[in-house]
Amino acid sequence: MSDIEKIKQLRQSTGAGFKDCNSALKESDGDLEKAAEILRVKGIAKASKKMTRDAKEGVIVISGNEKKTSIIEVNCETDFVAKNDDFISFVKELSELNNQCSSKIEELKKIKMLNNKTVEENLVLLIAKIGEKITIGKHKTLENVKSKNFVYQHSVIKENVSKLGVILSLETTENSDKIELFGKQLSMHIAASNPLALNSDEIPKEILDKEQELISEELKNSGKTDEIVKKISIGKLKKFKEENSLMTQDWVMEPKKKVRDVISEINIPNLKINEFLRLKIGE
Repeated sequence: MSDIEKIKQLRQSTGAGFKDCNSALKESDGDLEKAAEILRVKGIAKASKKMTRDAKEGVIVISGNEKKTSIIEVNCETDFVAKNDDFISFVKELSELNNQCSSKIEELKKIKMLNNKTVEENLVLLIAKIGEKITIGKHKTLENVKSKNFVYQHSVIKENVSKLGVILSLETTENSDKIELFGKQLSMHIAASNPLALNSDEIPKEILDKEQELISEELKNSGKTDEIVKKISIGKLKKFKEENSLMTQDWVMEPKKKVRDVISEINIPNLKINEFLRLKIGE
């Protein structure tokens, strides 16, 4: 095999540039496997430098079926890379593997991908090839007994790949058009309304403390008495809880109703919202 043919083969297998492939082949005395290993090691060095930068772009990918559904966030630095074919190919395969291992991130990193390299190794190679920081972000798998899962994606880039994704688990024994419609609409509602929790008592304390701090700051120079300020503060925090709890949010399809009212009206026995997750790039 000629040197040019070796360079072409090495470029194809590693994604590295012409000069890097040429240098690695010289360093390995023409041995393709050793050259690939040299590039991999150099890729790690390049990747580690890039990991200090910000990665605020990326994609949300969903995989699975109505019984087991997974969502994963993969971040990069620019929207251009988020639409890159190599990046998309990597995240789609990564998402399927994430569903297989039920979002156990350390296990996921060690799984071998189609090219027989681990997720961790492929991540390093992709960073070296593309030239941007790439990280695995939030991830979750829904798999509940007697449940049916629903998904919704917005700003879709490719099938299952988007900028915003929702996964939702509904506990129900019913399998009808009514439950299908409700699951789809509720997923869309979650995407639009971004609830922090199912019920107000499940909103994390640190979020409520921060909101209380903001309310207090807003009312500090209002000129009102302490008693009135306290009443206003209690009312504002109550409203915040209602607006950010899924069950008490205004139903996006019909804002005069609350989500809990819609659940009551559709009258599906033992219907329960198990859990949900909404992920959006940039939030």
